[in-house]
Amino acid sequence: MNGGTVPLIGLGTWPMDDAECERAVAEALQLGYRLVDTAFAYGNEVGVGRGVAASGVAREDVFITTKFDRESHSVAGAALAFEDAARKLGVEYIDLMLIHWPNPDQDRYVEAWEGLIVLREQGKVRHIGTSNFLPKYLDRIISATGAVPELNQLQVNPRHLQRGPRAYNAELGIVTQSWSPLGQGTGLVELPVFADLADKYGCTPAQVILAWHVNVGLCAIPKSSNPERLVQNLRAQDIDLDPADIATIEALDGTEPDVKNPDTFMH
Repeated sequence: MNGGTVPLIGLGTWPMDDAECERAVAEALQLGYRLVDTAFAYGNEVGVGRGVAASGVAREDVFITTKFDRESHSVAGAALAFEDAARKLGVEYIDLMLIHWPNPDQDRYVEAWEGLIVLREQGKVRHIGTSNFLPKYLDRIISATGAVPELNQLQVNPRHLQRGPRAYNAELGIVTQSWSPLGQGTGLVELPVFADLADKYGCTPAQVILAWHVNVGLCAIPKSSNPERLVQNLRAQDIDLDPADIATIEALDGTEPDVKNPDTFMH
């Protein structure tokens, strides 16, 4: 990313409320996390901000990501979205701000991108990017502005590899970050293949999945407020998987039961 790096494992906060967020964020940061992901749509930016403040970790050492929705898809709207998020988070700047979904039915995501470029130029946002942008949407905003997103969040897990969009991101130098990396609520973690690999590597099935994300060059933002799982998730980045095991994991591609379509899904 331009002038900086993004942690490989961060804390996702959907669907926590403010109270749960405050506790989880404070604990996660004290455990060594340095990335926290939130969004206007999650309704928990206040809790994230309180958690950061309560953690005792210096603001400059915490990488805060937030996202704005279709209502803010204009230059002026992006500016207002920043002011609203910064107020709720209790911060003067935001490390990374993203367009949450392209919302092509509204067809104003280019204006939203122009608004983020202005915010970066003003120093209010350190890094800018997108979420759920397929190559056709990336092409359009880059063609219109000449500015390439620094990061693009995608729904990625071993059953939904997103090979094409990930390769396109890599070609453009865009970091791919996985949301719902553990296939939240879809039974991914319970699959026998991950139990077998967990036995081999002396870890948990969830750690195997998160290690896969890191091993193939992805960042991941798993959600948890459980102290033990917070520790396990962070330590997953230290597990090196054998190439043959990565291939076994990726053989699951195409079996994700809950894939969101960026063309039609609207937050």
